[in-house]
Amino acid sequence: MTLLDAREYDPSRGRRIRNRIIFAAIAVIIVAWVAYHFRNYPERSEVSKFLTTIQQQDFNKAYAMWLRDPDWQKHPDKYKTYSYNDFYRDWGPGGQWGLVKNHSVDCSVSSGNGVIVQATINQRLEHAYIWVDKDDKALSFSPDEIQCGNWWGWLTE
Repeated sequence: MTLLDAREYDPSRGRRIRNRIIFAAIAVIIVAWVAYHFRNYPERSEVSKFLTTIQQQDFNKAYAMWLRDPDWQKHPDKYKTYSYNDFYRDWGPGGQWGLVKNHSVDCSVSSGNGVIVQATINQRLEHAYIWVDKDDKALSFSPDEIQCGNWWGWLTE
């Protein structure tokens, strides 16, 4: 093949290649954002299940979820630091949140080996902050609070 036998220049071929590269780059950015945005989904889901159980007033099951020990009743001495009575006082109808009628999980932030999840209970302005351990999904009260609600927080959450 000589220079005179070369194929005729096709400008649409270059545009197609450029468009495929742009599309691939945009797709990679979107997939990365979705993966990043849902990285705490298991922990958020665990808090939602917990609050649904509290809403259904199944406090034994909720306490088992809190401890990640379905057989907690067989060895209650193991949990003297936060007993079932303390749990019921905190999460029961007479607790800080009252009778839970509705809830929503607002946002979450990874922090060390756990995730801080912000939840709204009974549409109150004061939020619940629950710490979820990444390893065993045990729940506890969060030592820190997080702020959610602005577009940047939602984008980077």
